[in-house]
Amino acid sequence: MKLEAYIDGGSRGNPGEAGLGVHVPGVVGLAEYLGVGTNNYAEYSALIAALRLAVFLRCEDFTVYADSELVVKQIRGEYQVKNENIRLLFDAAKRWIKLIPIFAIHHVRREQNKEADKLANLAMDGRRNSVKWENKL
Repeated sequence: MKLEAYIDGGSRGNPGEAGLGVHVPGVVGLAEYLGVGTNNYAEYSALIAALRLAVFLRCEDFTVYADSELVVKQIRGEYQVKNENIRLLFDAAKRWIKLIPIFAIHHVRREQNKEADKLANLAMDGRRNSVKWENKL
C-alpha cells in the first residue's frame, strides 16, 4: 500500500499548549493534544504519529510532507540533532522509519499544509484528541 501524509505540530507559547495534526488524504485525519511542549516537540510528535499509523496500516511506500524545515532536514541527515530532548524523538522516528520499506519526507510551504495545520489547531483549541476516518482501506 502507498500512502501520503501531511503533518504539522504547534505550540502556543513555545513551550506552551501543544498539539499535532496528521492528514492522510482520503484515509484519516488525526488531531492530538500534547499538553505543554515546544514547537519542535509537537512537530516530531506529528511525524511519529504518522509513522505509527503507516506501520499499523502495513504501508509499504510512505511519503510525508511537513512544513518544518528543521524536522525534514534532520530526518534526511542534512542537519545535526543537537538538542538532547529532540534526539530522543529523532531516534524514535528513525526506528519507525526502518519498519517502512520505502520512505520519503519532503518540505512543503505552510500554504500546502492547511489540513494538518487545522487538525493541530483543533487539538490545541479543544485540548482533546480526534480521529476522523475518511474511508475504508
